Amino acid sequence: MTVSNIDLASDLKRSEADISNPSFRDLKTPDVEKEDLDLDEDIERQRQQAPDNSIEQSGAIPGSQYNKWQWTLVIGSLYATAFLYGLDTTIVADIQAPIVETFGEVDKLGWLGIGFPLGGAATIFTLSRAFSLFDNKWLYLGSVTMFEAGSALCGGAPSMNALIVGRVWTGVGGAGSYLGVLTLVTVNTPIEKRPIYVSGIGAFWGFGTIMGPVIGGLFSDSGATWRWSFYINLVLFAIFLPALLILDSYQPRPDISFRTKFRQMDWLGSLLNAASWTSFVLLFTFGGITWAWDDGRTIALFVLCPLIILAFVITQYFSVLTTPAARIFPADFLRSRTLILLYIGITCCMTCMLIPMYYIPIFFAFARGDSGTDSAVRLLPLLIFTIFFIVLNGALLPKVGYYMPFYLISSIFAIIGGALMYTTVDAGTPNGRIYGYSVLLAVGGGLAAQGTYSIAAAIVEPHRVADSIGYINTAQIGGTTLALTITSSVFQNVGFRRVSAALQGMDFTHADIRAALAGARSAVFERADARVKKIVVDGIVDAIADGYILVIVAGAVGLVTALCMKREKLFLTITAA
Repeated sequence: MTVSNIDLASDLKRSEADISNPSFRDLKTPDVEKEDLDLDEDIERQRQQAPDNSIEQSGAIPGSQYNKWQWTLVIGSLYATAFLYGLDTTIVADIQAPIVETFGEVDKLGWLGIGFPLGGAATIFTLSRAFSLFDNKWLYLGSVTMFEAGSALCGGAPSMNALIVGRVWTGVGGAGSYLGVLTLVTVNTPIEKRPIYVSGIGAFWGFGTIMGPVIGGLFSDSGATWRWSFYINLVLFAIFLPALLILDSYQPRPDISFRTKFRQMDWLGSLLNAASWTSFVLLFTFGGITWAWDDGRTIALFVLCPLIILAFVITQYFSVLTTPAARIFPADFLRSRTLILLYIGITCCMTCMLIPMYYIPIFFAFARGDSGTDSAVRLLPLLIFTIFFIVLNGALLPKVGYYMPFYLISSIFAIIGGALMYTTVDAGTPNGRIYGYSVLLAVGGGLAAQGTYSIAAAIVEPHRVADSIGYINTAQIGGTTLALTITSSVFQNVGFRRVSAALQGMDFTHADIRAALAGARSAVFERADARVKKIVVDGIVDAIADGYILVIVAGAVGLVTALCMKREKLFLTITAA
């Protein structure tokens, strides 16, 4: 299907058959790359021959099957899920020290933050494909149940290894839950209202993401201990679960059997995708920390990781053990300039958003000696303005229509904020300046990210909406994983080197230094004098600042991406008589 870029008067003169189609009625969009985004001929023929029972194609207004109170309960529960997903993204940012004090094994510290997004990145393609085939309601509820089970394992973990497994498990369930929220909100809202509803998902996700360190700090400083940072998910889930039971099923492919759907899953691609992300995270989590960079295991991962990625690319290109339409990665989207740029754009936005969320509390814990609660509260300026700009994007995008300026402005502010955090912040920097810089980063991360989902869904065919959501969600989760993996490696390696230099000649072990970097109760802070402590803190703060180099790079890449975007206008609505 092609939607021509003609004026409103010409649109209203289209044939009655076209006007009766909701995809024409709801959206006037330029001649973007829709003709390139078709299913392969066999599956497309099946789809055309079978009745289409989707909400969009039935002629009903999406979401009209609910009354006012039902819709309030449904959307509230879906937003609550987004909040919980955001909460667990950063919940460990401020409880790493007490966890290390409970279990020891400081060399595995990086896994606490990275395990959650790793679980999502390793499975999001598979989940996206599943959401394009199977009943979205039950996939969503299954994912939420898995998320809660993982949270229970984290809360009751008897060892560091069990906690890491729980984090990865929770990440898988969380990714499916969030993807389900995005899909169910998209298919249950008319296109002219969709951006504001999708921005609501981003606002609740952002609220949860920034409240994660605050809530984690509160529990870790209280008698409840850090374990309730995970148990709280079970309590909140019990509150909104009843509302989810009134959620209607949504079958994206009612025309084919369960067995056919199962066969259309790309299982080889799923395995290679999971292996590629796992090998990448293993390399940068263990490399230089647990294993030396010249260790045989590190070298093996340096070789293995790109080979697995290459194998994944080859299997997707040649559709090995699958078909072009059933490939786990929607490779035909790579023929769309806009979809490629959107993928890069949201990856850059997530990098600019997540790094300050994780490292601002750590900065205040070291530079000011704040408790877990106090250091997390320092995030409130970032919290308030990130949510404000996410909602602002959702409100303005349907009215303005042009999406490129949002990415342009976002990237400029990310570069400025990242550069200021990198070049001017030290242990003595006034709090007000850091709050101001965090507001700049809030613009850089919040102004464009969430609108990407609405833009991608608007430029593909209706039957590819689920694929487009999964495609963008992959970039969001992948961007989070890349940002946290790389910055964790920089912080641990650079911080260890600088603190070791400051303590040269003193009787401190590597474990003591690693514990100091974690903010745990360490011999470094218990035995060193004030002068040495200051040198150690300065070294740690400098290591934190180095992480903002990645924010600057992401902002620069985002700026180039924005300049390459089309100056096209989407989301105009026309009303059929």
